[in-house]
Amino acid sequence: MTQDPTALIALASAGVVAFSVASAAVLKGWKGWLELKRLELTSARPSKASTPLSRIEVSDLKERVRRLEAIASGADY
Repeated sequence: MTQDPTALIALASAGVVAFSVASAAVLKGWKGWLELKRLELTSARPSKASTPLSRIEVSDLKERVRRLEAIASGADY
């Protein structure tokens, strides 16, 4: 069985190209995942625009939820 040098070079070249394409795809996916995690971390931080008014609004919303839960459970509110 004789090995044709041209066939070996073509096979090796195809392997290098396939490895390069796969590496590029993995690198792009990794960068996308890191960017997603960066966005999650920055959105998890409380904003510096937290004003007393916004805290009052959140408190009002919590009270509304309590009232709705009481109505749903059948208690008179």
